[in-house]
Amino acid sequence: MVTFLASIMLLLLGYFFYAKVVERIFGIDDLNRTPAYTKNDGFDYTPMSWWKATLIQLLNIAGLGPIFGAILGALYGPVAFIWIVIGSIFAGAVHDYFSGMLSLRHNGAQFPTIVGKYLGKPAQSMINVLSIGLMILVAAAFTAGPAQLMAEITPLSFTVSIMIILAYFLVATLLPVNKIIGRIYPIFGGILIFMALSIGVGLFFFDNPIPNLTVNNLHPEELPIWPLLMVTVSCGAISGFHSTQSPILSRTLKKESEGRKVFYGAMISEGVITLIWAAAGMTFFGSTAGLQEALAGGGPAGVVNEISSTTLGTLGGVLAVLGVIILPITTGDTALRSSRMMLVDLLKPVLKNAGKKTNALLVIPVAAPAFLLTQIDYSFLWRYVGWSNQVVATVMLWTGAMYLIMHQKFHWICSVPALFMTAVVSTYLFYAPEGFGLPYMTSMVIGAAIWTVVFIWFITRLVKWKNPDQANIVVEKAS
Repeated sequence: MVTFLASIMLLLLGYFFYAKVVERIFGIDDLNRTPAYTKNDGFDYTPMSWWKATLIQLLNIAGLGPIFGAILGALYGPVAFIWIVIGSIFAGAVHDYFSGMLSLRHNGAQFPTIVGKYLGKPAQSMINVLSIGLMILVAAAFTAGPAQLMAEITPLSFTVSIMIILAYFLVATLLPVNKIIGRIYPIFGGILIFMALSIGVGLFFFDNPIPNLTVNNLHPEELPIWPLLMVTVSCGAISGFHSTQSPILSRTLKKESEGRKVFYGAMISEGVITLIWAAAGMTFFGSTAGLQEALAGGGPAGVVNEISSTTLGTLGGVLAVLGVIILPITTGDTALRSSRMMLVDLLKPVLKNAGKKTNALLVIPVAAPAFLLTQIDYSFLWRYVGWSNQVVATVMLWTGAMYLIMHQKFHWICSVPALFMTAVVSTYLFYAPEGFGLPYMTSMVIGAAIWTVVFIWFITRLVKWKNPDQANIVVEKAS
């Protein structure tokens, strides 16, 4: 119990103190006109209140991540609390802040464009493919998941459910951001918060106490904490998917000081939600072995339904269904929306004179393969979402680090978590079944070798940009 409450407190302190440090280092100026005004088109660029933007950002970046990821992460025991707290404050929220604010500073540019400015064109080309691929995987996973539940609780078939969800995706993506997303999504964001807080209160009435901190690995299958926990929890601590969503809201901010609330604040809120669901998973079933048994019987959705229904009765059952169906759908449609924005940026020379309708229809090249991927095994989809997601996050952190280095600012707030995540994704790729499936120690050695190469590259960049004249030249090119 003490560990859980302390973790919540640390997340809140992270927002009230460390977020201001990050904001000060980045350097905001409310005299700068934001893209919501300079490029106002009533479609993607339009001013929105900060509180509404925060709720939308939370809903966009959350989906089922802070619920399903937290429950799967709870299999490792209370050590998951450590990663959720440290990851959210020093990696995830920093990642989200820089992805949103760099987009704002570059007229609402999408993530690949920002990467190109600070990591070079080859990196931009790579991340264009990876980001759009991630959007397809996310859209597919967040279509198949709710469609399966709809098929179970309604007379609709799985295929019909998918068609209905994809039809909604297209409608929501083709409408201006302030029509459906701006009006309805803050309500859904409120439901997500209410659901988590209700479970949080219910934790104090469970038969079993919330376990206190232990660094022991309690996973029933003895899967290693490093690097699997960092990819399993994913959205609850750091997620590259967020860097594709932040530019959607960067185009709606009225002033730069709102970025701390919208980007950093939403990630901290997601961290709190993740802590609550991780604690519920560890506590409700009595042990990690009990949680593993429940997952084997009904998957994460079944666990959510059982915890919610038992804790909150009929209301909990309704909220569980809403959560498992609506939350992934609202994330899936913004995945398609951001992929459309990426394609518009990518094809800008070709679409220079194209109208809004032509640009909007670029969602189809992403929606079509997403539909095809819904027909394959869901667990396969989710595994690949996890790894590609954290690779994108790592690239975004390096982008933020290079921005700070070029501007002669304190880059360690980005470069330290970037180095950490480089080690995570390098080791995971070679160890995980969806990667090369190599022995653990072999994967550790290869991961360490890749990390060393990246570290040497990083040091060369530091030496290069220590020269103020060279830094000024590079900054002018990036601006």
